[in-house]
Parts: sequence; C-alpha cells; structure tokens
Amino acid sequence: MIDLPGSDASARPGARAALDGDGTLLGHRTRWAVELLTAPEAPRDEDLSAHFVPVFLARHPQGFAATLEQWRALGPFTVTDYQPVAHKAWVTLQGPSGARSTLSLTLDSTGPIRVLHLGPEVAVPPVHGWDDLERALEQPGVAWSALVTREKDGTTDTLYAKDAERPMPNGSSYKLYLMRALADAVASGSVRWDDEVTVTPALRSLPTGDMQELPDGTRVPVRETAYKMIAMSDNTAADLVQDLLGRDAVERAVEEGGHSDPALLRPFLSSHEVFEIGWGAPELRSEWAAADEEGRRRLLARIVGPLTVRGSDLGPTVHQQGLDWHMSAWDVARVLGALAEDGTRDASGVVEGILTAYPGVPVDPARWPRVVFKGGSCPGVMMFCWLLEDPDGVRFTLVLQQRADDQKLIGDGQFLRGMGGRLIASGLLSGTSR
Repeated sequence: MIDLPGSDASARPGARAALDGDGTLLGHRTRWAVELLTAPEAPRDEDLSAHFVPVFLARHPQGFAATLEQWRALGPFTVTDYQPVAHKAWVTLQGPSGARSTLSLTLDSTGPIRVLHLGPEVAVPPVHGWDDLERALEQPGVAWSALVTREKDGTTDTLYAKDAERPMPNGSSYKLYLMRALADAVASGSVRWDDEVTVTPALRSLPTGDMQELPDGTRVPVRETAYKMIAMSDNTAADLVQDLLGRDAVERAVEEGGHSDPALLRPFLSSHEVFEIGWGAPELRSEWAAADEEGRRRLLARIVGPLTVRGSDLGPTVHQQGLDWHMSAWDVARVLGALAEDGTRDASGVVEGILTAYPGVPVDPARWPRVVFKGGSCPGVMMFCWLLEDPDGVRFTLVLQQRADDQKLIGDGQFLRGMGGRLIASGLLSGTSR
C-alpha cells in the first residue's frame, strides 16, 4: 500500500534515505529545499535566485528569506515521508512538538523551482470501503459526486456512484476535450506535432503553468504545448491549442466525446475568457449570466484582447453563473475513455506519452502500468480523475468532484487528491481491499 502526504501512518521507514537517494532533478531540488529548513543558517535572498524562477521571488516583496525564517522557526524538522510524482514532490516534516507539516514543491519546465510552500499537513483518512469515502467527503457546504467503473471485455460495470449524472463545474478537466480535438486534428493531417503556436498578449492567460511568462512572439511546438496543457495543466498552453484548432472543432469534440448535454459547454470557453468575465468588470458577469448561447458568443467577440485580470483578483466563486466547464462524472469518464483509445491508436506514441506523463499521485507501476490523470480547480471547484489499466488490460475509472460557494470549504486540493490516492491504493478497485 502506498501512503500519501496526510496519511494515517507515522513515519515511513527510510523516508530520509529515499529523499537522499533520489538522483533525479526533482530529488536534487527537493533535498536543497529541505536543507533550507534544516541548515544551521538561512541563506540570503541573493543566494536563492539561481534556484527559483524569477516570478517566485517577485511574489515576496519583503524577500523570501523572511518567509523562510518563519518556516525554520517551526523546526528543527525530521523527514517522515517523501512522495515524488513527475515534476512535483511532497515532503512530510515533523517538528519538535510532533506537529507535522507538508513541504510541497513544483518544478518549472526549465528546471528551477516554480512553487514552494510549507503548510500544516492535511489529514487524509484511510479508505477500506465505500462508506469511508462517503464519510470523508460529506462536508457541510460542499456538494460532491463520485464515480468508479471497471471496463473488461467491452463491458463497463459501475463499482460506485454518487450523483454521477449531475453536471458539476470541473475547472481544468475541460482540457481533456482540447486534447481529444487535437488528437483528431493530428490524425487527420490538418495539424502536425512539429507545427508551432505563437504566444501573443491576447492568448496569454494566468497560471497554472509557465507559458504565460514567455515573451510575445515566442514560438512553441504543438507537441510541447500539448504536453504542458495536460501534464502541467498550463492555461496559456490550453488557450494556444484552442486558438489553433478553433472553437467549433473543440465543440465537436465535446459531442463526440460523449458529453450528456453538450449545450452546457457552448460556447466552449478558454481559460482567458473565464478569467476576464469571471473576475473582470462586474457587468460582464451579469451579461454572461443573463445571455443565451448567441448572446454569450457576441460577448466573447467583444472581449478579445490582452487579459486585464491579475491572479490577485481571483477570489469570489463564479461557477454559479455558468463560468466554468460543467461535466458530470459520467461525462468525465467517457472523455477519459475516448482519450485512452486515442492513445492506443496513435502510432507515434505522442498522445500516449502526454496522457501518461503525470499520474497525479504515487502509483505502483507493477499494479497499474498505465495511468491517465487530470485535475481541475477554480475558486469553489475541485476535481480529480484517473483512468488506470492493470496488467491484464482491465480499465478502471475514478472521478471525484467537489463544488462549494466558498473556496475555503474545499481548500487547495490536497485532501481530495489524497482521497483519490487512498482509493487507488486501497484495493477496492480490484476487489482486494484490506
């Protein structure tokens, strides 16, 4: 069984040795970050610049060293858990009082650290049965849905479902439809993986991701852009792909991907448009909420141009006004399955490589040799979904969705992601739960 950050286990034996023995760039960066908290003296800001992307240090006008001193004051720390997953890592640290914290780290695509955060450990309860999942997700003020399926020999069985037919806002899972549309375009020959897209002010979005920081006019191969869109959930990458394909092509992919009510995703919004309408001028939100499909398309045509919204403007939830991408858990499962088939058919292996680059949580590759993952979030919205294939080719799909009117009720996603990891490691999918 694989424990996750926030596990009910105490210290994992050999956690420090696992961190010290990780020879990857992620392991190197994570060890350096842990040593920032445990070294006898804290470094100066000028000594940190080579290890972070410039925007990280720019977010700390008083200097990151000041924040680092606050973190160090909670120590000395002992490493009790280390979980590396692709370009992200989580380290559980125990302080002298026994209190546990999680140091989370994300690498930029160019190598330096893009995100480094220390916060209290989020406790994720064990999962031994579906009732454990229900007890954990039943929270005041939070609506949720879940779906777990098994597909074998062309037959799909539902292992668990809770409000799985109810449309829910899903955040970045809309990028699954963009990937489907792109795979279709490449298969038809209208787009090649080596084609390039160009970063422009009108297509620059907000994080997540790092492509928003590229200079105007930067040209990026479609293959790299698609990778960042899925594996790093890069919003600017997604908007570049949508601009390349056209809104109509993505809306066709929604229908062909099996969405139960495609009108919910018409017009198909870019992340840039959601940010601009959702947290820009208040009259835009009112107009969007009151308009029909044609009225909304006219509104989108009027707001073409550079984004006026900053990340600090985000806050109040807007999914209630239709400013998100609404999909039921079954809709998510269907598009995941369709993408898995795209990956199987693509002789180049590019689609498969992109889909399986980031599994979201630590998984046992012997138990799950193929994992497709996507997460999504917006204020008041959190979702995670997985398609897992066992060595016999049996496919399992897991979808977890949360929605609230207050983002604080949902948090930063560590809890829901952890619940997904718990479920995957529990044995419930394959009937071997302990």
